[in-house]
Amino acid sequence: MTNDTLLRLHEGEVRPEWIDFNGHMNLAYYVLAFDHATDRFLHHIGLGEKYFRQHNRSVFVLETHVVYKQELKLGDRMRFTTQLLGFDAKRIHYIHHMYHAGEGFLAAANEIMGLHVDMAARKSAPMPDAAMAALAGLQAAHDLLPKPPEAGRQVRLR
Repeated sequence: MTNDTLLRLHEGEVRPEWIDFNGHMNLAYYVLAFDHATDRFLHHIGLGEKYFRQHNRSVFVLETHVVYKQELKLGDRMRFTTQLLGFDAKRIHYIHHMYHAGEGFLAAANEIMGLHVDMAARKSAPMPDAAMAALAGLQAAHDLLPKPPEAGRQVRLR
C-alpha cells in the first residue's frame, strides 16, 4: 500500500546476526526492526525517548501481531510505512508495513496496540494534549486510507 499520507519514518538493513539457519531474517529480528519503526513513530507524535526522560511516561505494547509475507535476506534494505488505525486517551492502535527497499515487495506487517503509562505508578495514564492533537491530525488523514488487509487478523485454522 502506498499513499502520500502514510508515515515513512524508518529504514534499515538486514544485519548478519539477524540471519538464522534457514538463510533468511529470523522472526525475532522482524519484531526488533518493527520496534525501531515504533520508536520513530512515537518520536513523531511527541511520545518518544525525550518525552520519557522529561515526563517519566512512556508507551508500552499491549498486543502485537506480525504477518510474514516474503523473506528478507542478508543485506536487504528495508523501508517502513506506518498507519494510525485508531486511538483514545490512553491507547494507540497502528500498523507498520515493512517493504524490501530495492524490489518493493511487502515483507511483513506489524499491528500494534500501545498503552500510555505513568512510569512512577506503572499504570495507564491519559496522553498529553500535544500527543492527542498530533494523533487527531494524523487520524484525520489516515481515516481516508483503506484498512490494511493485515490489520485485525486472527491466528486460527480455517
